[in-house]
Amino acid sequence: MSPAIKYTLGRIGLFVGVLAALWPLDLDIFVKLMIALLASAGLSFVLLRGWRDQMAGQMATASQRRKAEKERLRAALAGDDEAAPKS
Repeated sequence: MSPAIKYTLGRIGLFVGVLAALWPLDLDIFVKLMIALLASAGLSFVLLRGWRDQMAGQMATASQRRKAEKERLRAALAGDDEAAPKS
């Protein structure tokens, strides 16, 4: 499974878990949602560090690959024979 999907599902799961823990309390629903949002953000910073790092690494690799492809295409459009695809 993609690190981005794992991290996103982990964040949603933390939010739902905190909200479920707050549900029995006699508070306004808006207050419960805000507390759950803030608490899940803090917990995800600590608990989901590994998945966040994996996702960042995946995104950095994809960015580098896109940048290299973009430079190759620019060189090919400029007429640079070395950058042209080999057949």
